[in-house]
Amino acid sequence: MTTEDDLPEIPVICEECDTRTRIAFEEVEESVRSHNEQFHDGESVAQVDPEVLDHLVDRLADDLGLLD
Repeated sequence: MTTEDDLPEIPVICEECDTRTRIAFEEVEESVRSHNEQFHDGESVAQVDPEVLDHLVDRLADDLGLLD
């Protein structure tokens, strides 16, 4: 069983602010939303690193058998 301590930190980038950080898995959605509202008028500028997101999507698709 996965515990909170086992969950990874997720890289988040904001090219407009020229920042890169790692956020606890369970806080990513709220942190990105909050950053975008506070600094970018709610526009989706900050995001999970696209390379990491692509990798996660590929692994999920593989786990679900969608690539067979």
